[in-house]
Amino acid sequence: MDSPLSVPVGQTPFGIEGSVPSASVARTQTPRWKTSGILAGSVDDFRRRHPSSYPEVAATRDLVVWHNASGRRGHVISVSSSAVKLRLADGRISTHRRLPGAFRIDGRNVSLVQPKIAPVAPATTRSGSVSAPTVKAKVARAARIWVEGVHDAELIEKIWGDDLRHVGVVVEPMHGADDLAAMIAEFQPGHTRRLGVLLDHMIEGTKEARIAAAVDQSHVLVLGHPFVDVWEAVKPQVVGIEAWPRVPMGTDWKTGICDALGVGEPPAFWRRVVGQVESFTDLDVSLINSVERLIDFVTE
Repeated sequence: MDSPLSVPVGQTPFGIEGSVPSASVARTQTPRWKTSGILAGSVDDFRRRHPSSYPEVAATRDLVVWHNASGRRGHVISVSSSAVKLRLADGRISTHRRLPGAFRIDGRNVSLVQPKIAPVAPATTRSGSVSAPTVKAKVARAARIWVEGVHDAELIEKIWGDDLRHVGVVVEPMHGADDLAAMIAEFQPGHTRRLGVLLDHMIEGTKEARIAAAVDQSHVLVLGHPFVDVWEAVKPQVVGIEAWPRVPMGTDWKTGICDALGVGEPPAFWRRVVGQVESFTDLDVSLINSVERLIDFVTE
């Protein structure tokens, strides 16, 4: 008599021979769901092969990357918040979505990000002021700044030229200040026609100090520096000397300086002096303060 669990030879409870493994096989065979597919292996193994995040790399211009999905290799030419453009080897432009891990560099899957733009310090002029956007020089004001000679004008142009063009102020050499009172009268200063004057050797008891004291007009400002000539307002270390030599009374100052230093003729040495000056820090503070005050005065 068959047992309740017996079945005909060649059949199983499901009617197909071999569809249910024997007990011995069932105990040793590993189920398919444990050997393949997305759940194969441990959870840690899966996370290592399929990370939830990828190293971020700045998509700088000309960076060489592979696009995983398309297999294309190219140089980055631009990157936006959502896409990366590549230039392929044949010159074509290929655009791809900027997805996490969508690109490969040196065998690593990475996420391309937009490069960070470093803050740029504002540029400054030689005078130390913040550079204004490049614009055409303004039409010159009626106001003027007068200086004693050509060298004074050249030095001021080199350091404050950008500032002066921005505000439309012209610097003019007087070629001497002996007739300053008559020149001021001819200029006819006024509220919109201010005049600034820069004199050499402005110390008590000098001719220049007496000339300045004689000027009494609200629209004229006379300032100066204590040096015999504007050359001396350049720090001696800038020119490569320890100090400016003393010149005997009665000797032309520029000629005496060149003779004492053994540097040839004044015009050639002046080109060397002004050529060494690069910023306001190369000048004595007395000249800096006077020029800055004159610019403020004539542009009020």
